[in-house]
Parts: sequence; C-alpha cells; structure tokens
Amino acid sequence: MLCVAFLRNVNLGQAHSPTRPQLEAAFQQAGAMRATSFLSNGTVVYAVARSKQAQAVADRACAVLKQLCGMSEPAYSHTLRTLADYVAEDPFAAFDASSYAERAVTFCDPAAVASVQLPLVSAREDCVIFRIDGGIAFSITRNVSGKIGYPTPVLEQAIRQPVTTRGWSTILRLVARFG
Repeated sequence: MLCVAFLRNVNLGQAHSPTRPQLEAAFQQAGAMRATSFLSNGTVVYAVARSKQAQAVADRACAVLKQLCGMSEPAYSHTLRTLADYVAEDPFAAFDASSYAERAVTFCDPAAVASVQLPLVSAREDCVIFRIDGGIAFSITRNVSGKIGYPTPVLEQAIRQPVTTRGWSTILRLVARFG
C-alpha cells in the first residue's frame, strides 16, 4: 500500500530539517518497506503492508527525525489512492480559474477539523477553505491588494493546531508520478 506523508515546515537540508537520505531512512527505520522523498518540502511516498499503519509509521519517523536533526513538526498521512481519487474528482472544478490565484490542499488532524464551519474565509477574504474531508482541506486563494492568501494560518487559527499545505499542482504531480 502506497501512502504519502506531508510533514510540516520541512525544507530539506535547512536548519532543523533532514537531508533527503535522512528523511527516507527515518521512514524506513519507522517501519516503511520503502520511502521516497518527493520534492524538497517534506512530502514522502512510502510503502506499508496495511493503510492502518500509515499514520503510526509517519509518527515514528517524526520521532526519529526529532532525535536526528531536532525537527519537531507533525506529519499527516493519506493513501496515494485517496489522493488519486481526489485528482480524478477535481474538487476545484466548480471554480472558474479567473476567480482564484491558487488552489491548495491542507493536511491536518481529522478530529480537529470536525467542527469547522464551512466555508472558512480569511479576514482579508483572500483565502476560502470550502471543503474538508478526513483531515484534507481544499481551498482557493485570491490576490487582494497585491497579496495572495494562504490557508495554513487560516486553518491553524480556527483549530489551534499545526497544519501543512501543498499546492494542488504538487498533488497533481505526485499522483502522476506515483499513482
């Protein structure tokens, strides 16, 4: 079973972030059969025997990384199949491309977002989180007065927990490569 972990605040090789070999090795040490870092932003594709093991492996990998390089950020895991299903569905299809600057996907603890009322709109109205499914939040951002919104702080403020965001184009590339 291929799974994807999205680690928060990782920039490979920078302070308190692992190198690519360290990141991949941490997932294997944590129980993944194999692991491949995708891009440099803390996105890891890894194999586990059962999907129920995915988050536990990601959590153990984070513990390894904390000891190894001081990284103390969470990871959120989903199956590659789940992401491929969203790509096939295209949750952004209802939006005209001229109505947004960017499309984004934010990963978080599913229990933390269970009571979030949608749409969740930023104070500047430059970010609209319009859908949340099982710890995956979909949003569009807009350019307001020369600044483009970003969903991470909007959702973190709403749930008081850390989250991590990837652009929809990253998800499309990820599924195209590994799906």
